[in-house]
Amino acid sequence: MFQDQYDVIVVGAGHAGSEAAAAAANMGCSTLLVTMNLQNIAQMSCNPAMGGIAKGQIVREIDALGGYSGLVSDTSAIQFKMLNKSKGPAMWSPRVQSDRMMFAEHWRLRLEATPNLDFYQEMVAGLLVEGNKVVGVKTSMGIEIKGKAVILTNGTFLNGLIHIGDKQFGGGRAGERASTGITEDLVQLGFEAGRMKTGTPPRVDGRSLNYSKMIEQPGDDVPAKFSYLYETKPLTKQRSCYMSYTSPEVHELLKEGFDRSPMFNGRIKSIGPRYCPSIEDKINRFADKDRHQLFIEPEGWNTVEMYINGFSTSLPEDVQFRALRSVAGFENVKFFRPGYAIEYDYFPPTQLRHTLETKLVDGLYFAGQINGTTGYEEAGSQGLMAGINAALKVQGKDEFVLQRSEAYIGVLIDDLITKGTEEPYRMFTSRAEYRTLLRQDNADFRLTEKSYQIGLASEKRLRKMEEKKTKSYAFVEFLKDKSVAPEEANLVLEANDSALMKQSDKIFKVFSRPNIAMKEVRTFSGVEDYIQEHELDEEVLEQTEIQVKYSGYIEKEKNNADKLHRLEGIKIPKDFDYSRIKSMSYEAREKLKKVQPTSVSQASRISGVSPNDISVLLVYMGR
Repeated sequence: MFQDQYDVIVVGAGHAGSEAAAAAANMGCSTLLVTMNLQNIAQMSCNPAMGGIAKGQIVREIDALGGYSGLVSDTSAIQFKMLNKSKGPAMWSPRVQSDRMMFAEHWRLRLEATPNLDFYQEMVAGLLVEGNKVVGVKTSMGIEIKGKAVILTNGTFLNGLIHIGDKQFGGGRAGERASTGITEDLVQLGFEAGRMKTGTPPRVDGRSLNYSKMIEQPGDDVPAKFSYLYETKPLTKQRSCYMSYTSPEVHELLKEGFDRSPMFNGRIKSIGPRYCPSIEDKINRFADKDRHQLFIEPEGWNTVEMYINGFSTSLPEDVQFRALRSVAGFENVKFFRPGYAIEYDYFPPTQLRHTLETKLVDGLYFAGQINGTTGYEEAGSQGLMAGINAALKVQGKDEFVLQRSEAYIGVLIDDLITKGTEEPYRMFTSRAEYRTLLRQDNADFRLTEKSYQIGLASEKRLRKMEEKKTKSYAFVEFLKDKSVAPEEANLVLEANDSALMKQSDKIFKVFSRPNIAMKEVRTFSGVEDYIQEHELDEEVLEQTEIQVKYSGYIEKEKNNADKLHRLEGIKIPKDFDYSRIKSMSYEAREKLKKVQPTSVSQASRISGVSPNDISVLLVYMGR
């Protein structure tokens, strides 16, 4: 039934587990993916979309590293939008609306086509541990499966409890049972556990909605895509989303159920996501607002099921129904299922190393919501990194860690293990201090070569990146060398309210002006000929424009990142005894002992550790 021993066992087949299993198998490890239901691999439990603010950058990074999320998103997309285009490119964030059923199907087919990967459907109820090393897993039927490394990606299933009004029942997702046994094993091994909450809105019958009363939200006129590879193509047709609003009347109807709400009557004690609050939480916290946006998102190309983004709730189903019927366009709404909240176990991520391996048990990795995060993209990126590092450990190779200046994934993992989280963690561009370097357009430049060197990214992916880099850098040099005469440039400058030129200047300098875009530069003699001769596509042109316009900002951030790297280079010995540094604050000593930072840079980011504490540490280390 099984191999005698697997290199890597992945528990759970959501977004984290799917990426983890794919990465480990693609790096040559014999891998087993164990899940309670093989029909629900990579299920979109919440909204049918990938990407968004900062999240789109993460999907691009997953793709650049050789993960599957970007490829699957492209092949199952029904709408594409580049968000924040009115802002600078550091803020641009791709997002797709997905066909939920197609997304899961494409993920499963990609996994089934991955060599070295086996599947098994059953609940994992415990771990096999010898000394301080994991040696496998134990299923609910008592079957023991041996593995050199184990990755737990249990999502919301660990002792999951679903709440709808005054009803509650065990479950990891609507219609699926909770997972038991793993939390108890981990606590017995000495792990600290906690509880978190998330929620989901009602799903409704799109045939019962009146879209004429809503605001249409179409996709981009010229849609792009997530993956850097040529094998996926931009959409040629798209489905629209729609927007409506709640009202004071809706709020009053919802308030009638507050006394039966598990959020307000004390039955839910855990903390939910601050940046994706339930509708009742929004009404309570933002009492001055008389309306809130609702986004009506189709679940696929052909289904009539609609997702009501912005109406996440655990209120009684009759209250949900009455209130939603008072929203414009929802007067005759029919429910497919009500919204609900779910509580589940998580493990504070300060118990992990940067590789996502636990500090307590050798060879055991955590990824996704078990670490206190929320979102498919955050989960997928952790799964990818856990899969990579589990494979490298089994193969006896060096670990793979991304720095904060190298990737949003690096920011995410460093935030989790250095600062921890007491509420579901969601990525934002504001969390990244080097976001000008960490743009969605250059994730392949930043990460593909690194991934190729560890054996994950394919040579085809590497060659594609190198071609794009060579062409864009050469085009920048062409623009630095090529001059434009004032009589030619001034026609463009005058039309764009820019100061006129009195003498010839390099095109690069003219292009650097904020109101001069690529379409204007292409009118200068010789530029369009260069583009056609060298077959420059839109990706290369976009990359060139960013390199020209933001060269000063990019250089400044690179210099700041270099300073950070110098502190990263000062390593702290693994068993460093902080209790002996009496001149350091007690809080700092306790925090440093708990987190066990690997470098002085990481130590400086721990909440409660002051610059003075770092100075004392450097002196004590002889620096």
